[in-house]
Formats: sequence, structure tokens, C-alpha cells
Amino acid sequence: MNFREIAENRQSCRAYNSERMVEKEKLDAILEVARLSPSACNGQPYHITVCTGEVAKKVAKATQGMGINKFAPDAPVLLVISEKPYVKTAALGAKRKNNDYRSMDIGILSAYITCEATAQGLGSCILGWLDDKKIRELCNLDGTVRLVITIGYAKDDDKLRTKKRKDIEELVSFVE
Repeated sequence: MNFREIAENRQSCRAYNSERMVEKEKLDAILEVARLSPSACNGQPYHITVCTGEVAKKVAKATQGMGINKFAPDAPVLLVISEKPYVKTAALGAKRKNNDYRSMDIGILSAYITCEATAQGLGSCILGWLDDKKIRELCNLDGTVRLVITIGYAKDDDKLRTKKRKDIEELVSFVE
């Protein structure tokens, strides 16, 4: 799959086949691509906690509420993305330029993870609705939990949906 095909085929999976586990080789490929993702000053100010089994079920429950993320317990793998401190140069840049590089880096990391999951034939969904305190306890983390990414095989009936996006003219402008 080339990148355009990945972008066209990647969607938020909300119907996982809970009986089909993710092969170690595919998970390793996703984590290696995550390791290679760019970050400010190459600082990688985040940590990825891979949750499977009973811990994954408990973390999934901590992403639910008000009818949101009902599908999460069916995903066999949950990746918890938590914050780590900036490296000194990125911390200085963030302060001087009043910019949140860590959030940008976590966004880039998430894009790399979800794109590689698609390339591996897996579904993924980025979850921002979560109980930070509960997930920290479950995963023994000291950094703020920013995202949870579900990974797994989509159910056979979870077909590719038509993408609803802004027109390019609304999204992009050129200046000379």
C-alpha cells in the first residue's frame, strides 16, 4: 500500500473482531514505525504502554462514558499514550515560542501508529475521551494520559465508509 492508499483506506474502527488477536509481528511493526516518528528536537516526549488481555479490558472501560467508545473492549490491543518531560531544547522552544510541541508530537505519533496499523491490515481508533487517573493507576504511569489508540481486526461487516471532508478550496489557500 502506498501512502495515498493508506489515507484512503484508514478509518476509525468501531467494530472489532474480539476473537481475532493481533499478531506479534504486526504489533512490532507498528511500534517500530512509532519509534521512527518525528518529534521536536527528537525528544519523543511520550510513552507508549501496550495493553492486552484483562488490562486492555480495564483500560477500555476507562475510555467509556455517556455512551461513548462502547466498542473499545472488543479491541485486543490498546496503546496508551502518556506524556513524558520535554528534552531541554524542546522545553526552551516551547516556552520561548509559546507552543505546545508535546501535543504536536503526540499527534504525529498517533498518525504514524494508525497509518501503519492500516498498512498491516488492522483497524484503529484514537480515543480522547478517557479517565486519566484510572488509566494511570491501571498502567502504573506518572505522566498525563493524552490518548488511547485501539488496534485490532475489524469485523467483516465493518466496510469502508465514504469520507466526509472539506473541499480542498475551503481547506487550503495559497499566498505568494
